[in-house]
Amino acid sequence: MFKLATLTMSIFGLATVASAAVPMLYEERIALIEEKQIIPSPIAGIQNHLWFDYRINVLESKKELSGDLRRATDIEDRRDAWEEYAVELKHERVHYTKKMAKKGYRMGNVTIVD
Repeated sequence: MFKLATLTMSIFGLATVASAAVPMLYEERIALIEEKQIIPSPIAGIQNHLWFDYRINVLESKKELSGDLRRATDIEDRRDAWEEYAVELKHERVHYTKKMAKKGYRMGNVTIVD
């Protein structure tokens, strides 16, 4: 009986170690790149309904990702969740910048040269 319990514990221990060593999914990497591109402040400092809609949609996407990952039963579900999250983040960013550009406010880039 003692050997069986030890064997079972060591199997579970190996399973825990093995799950911790799983490499990051390609879709997760892409989503994290998209996440870094989330616009942190309003374009031209204009806090209008477009800005607030953008922020709300980004937060909603994060919540949806969390729920999707919690409900994921296999690797394909996890991939789908991460892919959907990346697509939503990109869509929201592009939508916000295009709408602001139509109003005459463009996203600026700053380059510092020494």
